[in-house]
Amino acid sequence: MARKTRLATADAPRQATPAPHWKKLRQGDRVRVLFAPGFEAGGLVDAVTADHSAVWIDFDGGRGRALLHCSDGVDIVLQEDAVTHGD
Repeated sequence: MARKTRLATADAPRQATPAPHWKKLRQGDRVRVLFAPGFEAGGLVDAVTADHSAVWIDFDGGRGRALLHCSDGVDIVLQEDAVTHGD
């Protein structure tokens, strides 16, 4: 008989420490959001939490506004850093 294994659940704590370059993000910065290899979107930083763990992005082209958390598995880089960071 197989043993039960416990899978990760939504209740499991997620790491909430932003990458060091997230601390450079400021309202109005032009950024690239890197979702996964080959999937990215541009936008403007609309707001940043005091601890820089969550960032509101207003996406280009009328794609809406989204709240991104550092534990969401995405990366946010300043537009001028996107070329060197993303490639």
